[in-house]
Amino acid sequence: MNLSSTNVTVVIEYRDSFTKAVTKNVIVVVLSISINYINAGLIHTFRKHQVFYMNPRYILFIHLVVNDMIQVTLTVMLFVISYTIYKLSVSVCGTLILIALFTTENTPLNLACMAVECYIAICVPLRHVQICTVRRTLMLIGLIWATSMVSVLPDLFITLATEPLDFFNSQVFCLRETAFRNPQIIKKRDITYIIYLVVVWFVIFYTYFKVLFTAKTASKDAKKARNTILLHGFQVLLCMATYAEPLLKHALLQWFPENYTDSLFATYIIVQILPRSISPIIYGIRDKAFRRYLKRYLLCKVSIHL
Repeated sequence: MNLSSTNVTVVIEYRDSFTKAVTKNVIVVVLSISINYINAGLIHTFRKHQVFYMNPRYILFIHLVVNDMIQVTLTVMLFVISYTIYKLSVSVCGTLILIALFTTENTPLNLACMAVECYIAICVPLRHVQICTVRRTLMLIGLIWATSMVSVLPDLFITLATEPLDFFNSQVFCLRETAFRNPQIIKKRDITYIIYLVVVWFVIFYTYFKVLFTAKTASKDAKKARNTILLHGFQVLLCMATYAEPLLKHALLQWFPENYTDSLFATYIIVQILPRSISPIIYGIRDKAFRRYLKRYLLCKVSIHL
């Protein structure tokens, strides 16, 4: 199963009943609409207030929000398609999966970069302005996308080199394994994910333990800083689970073959939806500066309707 765009699609042998399929689709669609609605409000707030444009933390945050909106939209679209249209042409399926893979792999990298920015702001505050500039932040976002492309694009190149032309016009049940079915892709994926796991977890552990230690001896905001770190660490843990997901799903198939579709659904909610619902809480609602402007926007919107 595809680690990003098709975690929740069911394999042919384990189709759900009509009632269960409708229930799962309604839950996924409602959750996705809710998350995207909140994120759209965060993006609008960012756009309307120039104070956020010059702050690397909010630039990284809004990139994470936009990235999550794209990811949630595509994965939910593929989820619904797996129950309705059922099959797509390989070219369309492959395009959707590639974009979803880009955004899925961007999220842990973006969180790692935010961890580094937080570390610099708290542990090296006198150098924060010099190190964390808007230009460097935009370059960092470009590097995030470049890293994801280096990880994902070989799937496309290997497929183009090894598959016959007719394959790209055929109809398939849209999974990563059906669109990019060369065995070498699986080996490449496993190696890439191991590298990602090691690098991102090293960054997360180092920066957040340093921040946590500093927060213990800091001002009255230490408690809030520690709570934010714990929430952010939980979010990273969930996002990083995407790298271990292929092994997890294989184990679930072996352990619970009769409930495999339910296991996939639970995995999708925990790994794909839940981390995207935490971002607005950590950086949109709990952040004082962003919350103040967001509240002002929401109150103005209510007064206009009244």
